[in-house]
Amino acid sequence: MTKQHDEQMEKEIVELGLTAPRVTLDSIKALMAKVEYKVHVVEGTTTTHAVALLDGFSLAIGMSACVDPANFNEELGRKYSIIDAEEKAQKKLWELEGYRLKFSKS
Repeated sequence: MTKQHDEQMEKEIVELGLTAPRVTLDSIKALMAKVEYKVHVVEGTTTTHAVALLDGFSLAIGMSACVDPANFNEELGRKYSIIDAEEKAQKKLWELEGYRLKFSKS
């Protein structure tokens, strides 16, 4: 989901007064604030990878690439690979935190 969808969903949940234990947008945002990104340009290519890490745990890998080397811009590659990794990391955190909550009750 996009950040806009996450915010809309959170708003609707709050408006409906759904109070059972759940993963909240605020808890995901707090975790995302601690995520670090390690970026690597693959030598000899137009591909840039970004790894999203939380306390050393790899959450996601983002990628950016262009077809023609004449269009390659390392700054843009870094920017968009991080955006891709960030979106994937946030989605993964929803899954992992939901799993943790579900089975922490057992």
